[in-house]
Amino acid sequence: MIPSAFDYVRPADLGEALRILKEREGEAKVLSGGFSLLPLIKLRLAQPGLLVDLRDVGGLNGLTRDGDLFRIGGRATHRQILEDRPLTDALPIMKDAASRIGDPQIRNWGTIGGSVAHADPAADWPAVLQALHASIVLRSADGERTVPARGFFIDTFTTGIEPAEILTEIQIPFPPPRSGGSYQKLERRAGDFSTVGAAVQMTLGADGRITQIGIGLTAVADSPFAATHAEDALRGAHPNDELFREAAAAASRQSRPATDSHGPAEYKRAMVTEMTARALRAALARAQAQG
Repeated sequence: MIPSAFDYVRPADLGEALRILKEREGEAKVLSGGFSLLPLIKLRLAQPGLLVDLRDVGGLNGLTRDGDLFRIGGRATHRQILEDRPLTDALPIMKDAASRIGDPQIRNWGTIGGSVAHADPAADWPAVLQALHASIVLRSADGERTVPARGFFIDTFTTGIEPAEILTEIQIPFPPPRSGGSYQKLERRAGDFSTVGAAVQMTLGADGRITQIGIGLTAVADSPFAATHAEDALRGAHPNDELFREAAAAASRQSRPATDSHGPAEYKRAMVTEMTARALRAALARAQAQG
């Protein structure tokens, strides 16, 4: 299908991009990597009057540690994340997710900010960011605000981004000692969107109890979400396989999958239990390996 007509601009810097978005508020769409937005435009599921291409805007693709935070620019590609050793050594869950996204071409050009802003209900990064208790930085011509990932994903393809805002950065807390995470993804073929995706990040205390826990699920509701019932069952407890099975079952009960081409809802609920349990066991092994 041929896209409907639209205007196209490549602003030279962030200030210019924000000014254009304010002037054309409500009709402009931001283009980052393009792998989420362009297929929708070709199918006329999205018909923006203007595309604002961020390709020439500098300062949006860095990956740095700033004190107790990792700062990831909105235009950082999946490949950049995959190859950033300081980030993936501290947070192997990020490598788990980045390595399972699409194919090499998508990882080379697709961006974390584009994926997060697009908010596909089966996308990988939203579940991971909720497990990590990350925050999302949004800029407009009028200022900047920071939104917790838990609360950013509102509905299918719907987020807390206002029409004149750009997602400029993702902030992830640096993990305490004895922390580990894992992202487990069930997919029909390598590189597919998830049939079920489960992200877990946990921290163990000196006595071996779980002191911090985050669980994010994707592809099993209208939008990715935090499995708070499972988290409540785990927080403060000594980890063991029976506890993990109970928590995984609680995550399954909190899910709301739909029957579609990936399988019936009952199958997906069973896979939520399985993938969450796998992610919990892998996260625990990584946390214990730190001593």
